[in-house]
Amino acid sequence: MQQFDVLIVGSGLGGMTIALHLADHLKVGLVTKRALQEGGSGWAQGGIAAVLDGQDSIESHIRDTHVAGAGLCDPDATRFIVEHSRDAIDWLIALGVPFTRDASGENSYQGFHLTREGGHSHRRIIHAADATGSAVIETLAMKVAAHPNITVLEQHIALDLITERKLGRGSDDGNRAWGAYVYDIKADRVQTMLAAHTVLATGGAGKVYLYTSNPDVATGDGIAMGWRAGCRVANMEFIQFHPTCLYHPEAKSFLITEAVRGEGGILRLPDGTRFMPAHDERAELAPRDVVARAIDFEMKKGGYDCVYLDISYKPARFVKEHFPTIHQRCLELGIDITKQPIPVVPAAHYTCGGLVVDLAGRTDLPGLYGVGEVACTGLHGANRLASNSLLECMVLGKAAAQDILAAGRPALPAVPEWDESQVTDTDEEVVISHNWDELRRFMWDYVGIVRTNKRLERALHRITLLQGEIEEYYSNFRVGNDLIELRNLVSTAELIVRCALARKESRGLHYSRDYPGMLPQAVPTVLTPS
Repeated sequence: MQQFDVLIVGSGLGGMTIALHLADHLKVGLVTKRALQEGGSGWAQGGIAAVLDGQDSIESHIRDTHVAGAGLCDPDATRFIVEHSRDAIDWLIALGVPFTRDASGENSYQGFHLTREGGHSHRRIIHAADATGSAVIETLAMKVAAHPNITVLEQHIALDLITERKLGRGSDDGNRAWGAYVYDIKADRVQTMLAAHTVLATGGAGKVYLYTSNPDVATGDGIAMGWRAGCRVANMEFIQFHPTCLYHPEAKSFLITEAVRGEGGILRLPDGTRFMPAHDERAELAPRDVVARAIDFEMKKGGYDCVYLDISYKPARFVKEHFPTIHQRCLELGIDITKQPIPVVPAAHYTCGGLVVDLAGRTDLPGLYGVGEVACTGLHGANRLASNSLLECMVLGKAAAQDILAAGRPALPAVPEWDESQVTDTDEEVVISHNWDELRRFMWDYVGIVRTNKRLERALHRITLLQGEIEEYYSNFRVGNDLIELRNLVSTAELIVRCALARKESRGLHYSRDYPGMLPQAVPTVLTPS
């Protein structure tokens, strides 16, 4: 049994931000499923949106966020996060994040280059070439690893939250989180980790879909754990499909950043025809949901396997300087983006909904916080504006840390160790892999970019059957990483479908053929555990 002042589950930007803001004052445990730097944040390419340029304004960033969010963005959350955007960037600069410099000084902040992405009215994206997430995470990871008050627990996956209700000694009113049961993947055993405060920063649930830009760790763990513990979830129907994921049999989950279109990339059909102006007056700079639906429409209409993103008309030096990571990766696959267009398809990219939290990151369960993609602050509304996600991680991460410091350290209760005396080793691992594959395929087919009630009901029926099989398996056999992730994925899939069925309109990322119009009033979808 291990004890911490704060247990943070997830080592992306949200988790590391909280850890670094707390570690000078409290003992922090940081749980991560893989290595420290293998979370989803490190995969972010484009950059971080913030009001940095003198020509830009808080009101403009807020307005762009609301427009992209199709009227569903929470006004208080949006203003709070945008108003704290410059402070968040200054914090990263002070830590030494190597953002790209701008020699011309025309589009810059403190000498750093600012780019523009779809849905933004100004250049406000600060970036490190085309690998911003990696640069940020590498910088923070060095600080985290070196801090004596932070214990990093790699190869560990949280199994379930420890709550008063789970222990059988608290009413709903008196329920509280006290850490988590955590599976040590290498040691193949469950550990009890007690904490006065627990933070879920586990990222999103892209792996619930067959095609995704997310890393393998994005299995909805925190959303599912919070839901099982009694937290509300909101807006899970809004799954953002990134319009441009590289289409190649050897390029698993490789994203082509929004900034390629921001810097002039043109979307074309296989015959070279440009098609975005026919779908939206903003053309390639339209928000992601518009671009993803347009690509989906053109692919289905023409029977194409993919479309093409063309930046090759720009000077080769420009392309290599702005997109070195993409250029190198495509070269490895035989595609020279200075001379050829890039084959792309939409892929599940970002979970806009999640656990309901306030502006201090607090969930419905006392002692439990949610930060980053696992949470729903209301910032993203019905569609996340490009590069707002990393910003949200930092602003809410700092706010949650401040709230934790102000809350003090309640005494930890006595908690029993994990009991697996009534289960046995499995002899049917194939059940897990088959269920995993089935879930991801029917979610892609029935709960994708374009939806119908019939498709959603069909998906919910299959989910119900899978849940029965998985819970029976979970009750009888010792847990393992794959089983834990599958259990969380199927729970998250149910939340996505239930939210989608509840929305009787098309708004933002949720497009229904049965309800193609948008209702006059934007209302969030909130599910409450029974």
